[in-house]
Amino acid sequence: MPDVDLDRLRRWPDVEAPNLFAVDASDRLILDEASDAVMSAGPGTVVVINDHYGALAIGAAANLGATGVRVFQDALVSEAALSANARGVTAELKSLPLGRELLSGATVVLLQMPRSLAELGEIAGEIARWADPGVVVFAGGRIKHLSLTMNGVLTKHFGRLDVSLARQKSRVLIAREPLPAARDFPVREFNDELGLWVCAHGAVFAGAKLDLGTRLLISVLDGALADAATAIDLGSGTGILAAALARARPGISVIATDQSAAAVASSRATMHANDLADRVSVVRDDGLKSQPDASADLIMLNPPFHVGATVHTGLADRMFRDAARVLRPGGELWTVYNSHLAYRPTLESVIGSTREVVRNNKFTVTSSRRRVTAIAAQNNANRSDSRVER
Repeated sequence: MPDVDLDRLRRWPDVEAPNLFAVDASDRLILDEASDAVMSAGPGTVVVINDHYGALAIGAAANLGATGVRVFQDALVSEAALSANARGVTAELKSLPLGRELLSGATVVLLQMPRSLAELGEIAGEIARWADPGVVVFAGGRIKHLSLTMNGVLTKHFGRLDVSLARQKSRVLIAREPLPAARDFPVREFNDELGLWVCAHGAVFAGAKLDLGTRLLISVLDGALADAATAIDLGSGTGILAAALARARPGISVIATDQSAAAVASSRATMHANDLADRVSVVRDDGLKSQPDASADLIMLNPPFHVGATVHTGLADRMFRDAARVLRPGGELWTVYNSHLAYRPTLESVIGSTREVVRNNKFTVTSSRRRVTAIAAQNNANRSDSRVER
């Protein structure tokens, strides 16, 4: 089989746009730096971590001959993209969670460097804990996203660190000689302001802290749809919103959903830490894909405004459309966002009537009422528990 042209890989089902790419120079540099190690690795000993859309895994398997490649991707949409890109190209890939099954016996690890030091620390710790003592880690990224502090994180877990020459504004850090280290994740902290334990794995935004946008949304959440019986924390992160709502409203049923494996693990840990696991269901999902139409009274959302390292509102727009489908007519979407993004016209168009609840010098919280469309009205009329829009 001829080499796979990595430029033909797609981001789908993630957001696609002319300025968003499925492969970059750092993918190619990692593969080039690791080529000899990958080609000489035994079956099932090559592991790929944080592959964005499959360039590393497909490049290692289809172009460098690695067999039984194990892969971990935090984002569910990245898993789907890898699966789509690998179809008809290679069957030598297996997706696994970060941990022993992924890394046991690994001699070569290809890693796209995460932006978060905490995420890098958790990944490096897991590699050092479970991989073969002779493992070599090829960790690459765009130079503008790398820092000397990352070197320090890696040298906490590895005895030797080498740095490649730069190429096309990318560089690879090569780590060897894993060191024993204590397991540091998930982090667990008690938030006095909320009276809740918060648990966080490394890849979760803000760690175990309460970020300012979420704090503002929680401060006004008492005003959200008083008779809501079902609620969804969309993009749950550590699950703070879901836990706060469940604690405040003992009769409500809550779903916390996120596409990030780290977020889902963090949310589950947060619910267990606060004795809420029987009242809050935690789901790994691409947006709200697994949720039925018109099934939720209340959705809470703190949408991202980056796609990877690129400022792009496509992901937020997709989440708004998901919310419009899953909200019952008359249900409410409560959204917090950086005020400069001016999402209100989009929310008006996609969801329905939208009002500003509160604004400070950085964030805005809005409440959007799901309009009754012709289809939604018919569906609502067929429900025995339909309620009149207030």
